[in-house]
Amino acid sequence: MNGELMLRQAANVVANRRRAYGDPASSMDLVARRWSITLGLTVTPAQVALCLIDLKLARLAHDPSHLDSIVDVAGYAAVLREVNQ
Repeated sequence: MNGELMLRQAANVVANRRRAYGDPASSMDLVARRWSITLGLTVTPAQVALCLIDLKLARLAHDPSHLDSIVDVAGYAAVLREVNQ
């Protein structure tokens, strides 16, 4: 799969998740609120997206060819863009 097809797949994943779970910015906000309670410090929606990207990068360090994780990094990067708008 080339890069363009991988990005299309990531866009499809984001669209499917939007249909299943609603607006990604709202989801990241909800997670940020929950993590803020759990951690006892303020977590922003952007930080949630960055931490999820970091999780996928840690998994890719174990297996750099794992396509699902690569697609997820691209998808979370798109979500990060939406959260920051």
